[in-house]
Amino acid sequence: MPPPIFLENCSMLDSLIEFSPFLMKGVWITIALSLTSVALAVVFGAIGATLKMSDSAHFRAIGTTYTTLIRGVPDLVLMLIIFFGGQVLLNSIGNSTGLWNRVNVNQFFAGSFSIGFIFGSYMAEAFRAAYLTIPKGQIDAAKAYGMRPSVWLREIVWPQFVPLVLPSFTNNWLILMKTTALVSIIGLPDLTFTAQQAGRTSREPFVFLFAAFLIYLGLTLISEVGLKALNRHYRRP
Repeated sequence: MPPPIFLENCSMLDSLIEFSPFLMKGVWITIALSLTSVALAVVFGAIGATLKMSDSAHFRAIGTTYTTLIRGVPDLVLMLIIFFGGQVLLNSIGNSTGLWNRVNVNQFFAGSFSIGFIFGSYMAEAFRAAYLTIPKGQIDAAKAYGMRPSVWLREIVWPQFVPLVLPSFTNNWLILMKTTALVSIIGLPDLTFTAQQAGRTSREPFVFLFAAFLIYLGLTLISEVGLKALNRHYRRP
């Protein structure tokens, strides 16, 4: 008769195999959510950095308010406000104007938008710091020479900007990817959500949460390798 520990290990393996398609769907949703969120974060970060470096005091105040306020609010609180508050706001407008019936905010949209909006404030500071590090005389010389903005941005700013911003971008990306686990609280079936559901169904929560731990670790290591290679590429003489 096989020892109990062998039977227990077989049972865990059988559970992992049985729920692996369900778990993999959560992995793909986590990856898609991370990529969508970081794309939105770059857009919000670029807008925020532009506002903070504007010549207009009003625009600078808007940019400063954005980066200060968002970084002071817990990620989960902001996500819940966007998901639940957004539905209430849209439905109130629809009821008062008669333009639409009841609206349900998409969980993927709410999660990616809130994460992108949050990390856009961190990206804004990173973009701003990297841009200000570039010697202003180089840009002034390019303008005096008659270069179009698209040319001096591509030929002068971009090659120096990317190596300067990549370390901060890497750090924000790794944190953002882990922050996506918060979307499980609003019911999006990401990796964390599917691992919890599989664990409850199989009555082996540790097995699936540990599997999620290993998958997140693998995604982090792959990201670090890729971003380090990109960093080396831009730092080549």
